[in-house]
Amino acid sequence: MSVALLFAQPPAKPAEDKKPAEFNPPVNSFRFRSLGPSVTSGRIAALAVHPKNRAVFYAAVAAGGVWKTTNAGTTWTPLFDGESCFSIGAITLDPHDPNTVWVGSGENNSQRSVGYGEGVYRSTDGGKSWQNLGLKKSEHIAKIIVHPKNANVVYVACQGPLWASGGERGLYKTEDAGKTWARVIHIDDDTGITDFTLDPRDPDVLVAASYQRRRHVWTLVNGGPGSGIHRTTDGGKSWKKITAGLPGVELGRIGLAMAPSDPDVLYAQVEAAEKGGGIHRSLDGGKTWEKRNPYDSQAQYFCTPSVDPKNKDRLYIMNVQNLVSDDGGATLKPLGDANKHVDSHALWVDPNDPNYYLCGCDGGVYESTDAAKNWAFKANLPVTQFYDIGVDQNPASGLFYHVYGGTQDNYTLGGPVRTRSNNGITNADWYVVQGGDGFHCKVDPTDSNIVYGEFQYAGICRYDRRTGNRVDIQPKAGKGEPPLRWN
Repeated sequence: MSVALLFAQPPAKPAEDKKPAEFNPPVNSFRFRSLGPSVTSGRIAALAVHPKNRAVFYAAVAAGGVWKTTNAGTTWTPLFDGESCFSIGAITLDPHDPNTVWVGSGENNSQRSVGYGEGVYRSTDGGKSWQNLGLKKSEHIAKIIVHPKNANVVYVACQGPLWASGGERGLYKTEDAGKTWARVIHIDDDTGITDFTLDPRDPDVLVAASYQRRRHVWTLVNGGPGSGIHRTTDGGKSWKKITAGLPGVELGRIGLAMAPSDPDVLYAQVEAAEKGGGIHRSLDGGKTWEKRNPYDSQAQYFCTPSVDPKNKDRLYIMNVQNLVSDDGGATLKPLGDANKHVDSHALWVDPNDPNYYLCGCDGGVYESTDAAKNWAFKANLPVTQFYDIGVDQNPASGLFYHVYGGTQDNYTLGGPVRTRSNNGITNADWYVVQGGDGFHCKVDPTDSNIVYGEFQYAGICRYDRRTGNRVDIQPKAGKGEPPLRWN
């Protein structure tokens, strides 16, 4: 990138009784450019793949908009930079026309760092342009399903606000392609719909999971009497709460998955009080359930099970490490995460090639062609979620100053704002200051080679950019002093 310096004749000296005009350029006179990095990527909330060409797919990012590739991730195009929100919770393609893309904004998780959305968006030109179709008070949208026989009928699961009650929460239905919406499930002002399934043989049959939650600074109310499983056979006009085979205690978040090869087979990843949760299975379309496995872990962050497109007994569970069952959920084993980032949230299995996976996790998009034995990282998707940034104040070495930031699950990173390379800034120019989830990062004001970073519970370090040496400097309680408390 070349830089042109423009010189102008200095203005005449102002009169003594007049002050020189201040230079206040409008914000829109500045243009942003990407510095990266994509050496680590960011949290992927959902994936949507073209039904006839798996090289064309969309990545919905929890804190980075929507991105599209037409060449299996060789290059990406950002599609949401012009919209009013950056957090995405759901994405789906219209089965009647894959160029019609539906997006639900607002990540559907319950941790402290969750971006909220501005409702439902639709594109009819493959993501080139978008229209906001309402439900702006939903804040967090969990799932969207287009009716398989009528493209004008769409269902949207709205979890609702995380930090407050009310809003647009429940299951919403449109019969005019989003011009108007009707709420077909409303439990209460603290309970939304976190997942649902639709029977492709009879689209009036839906099974929905409700989730009562409230985030506070000091705690998470993670469940309650509003949580449960509900079933309709008339397109949402009437619902029956299902209890047969489910835990008799208060429930938390529930993830649902239908077997594409046999829609009568449903799985529910159930969170429940008193260690009553686990993997449940229904063989009658959700009318009755059977507990298959006691597995119940971190549903506030992981609750998106999926079923193999050809094998109704093969169940995938997303978590820190991915799990798989080949016996209908009775037993679980590691799927395989070698050389792959942890914390997965979305998995797509090619129905025509069950050894091919796309996985979205806290580290971005990964691809496997051998059923998770090996993974290839798409190291060109710059959606790293930065919590905080810092810059050099007095560059002590190098021609260009450096910028630093703590990231969600992807370390504290540093990199230059420019390089001498014709290729510009690359992944190789970025480096790790501190591990873990990064937060605040500060540069020594007298020696910019010294950088201070941290991770959870005050894992503070001093990093020397010249040598790469990293020293732990976390404060310690003195002898006889009470232990220090960290966030």
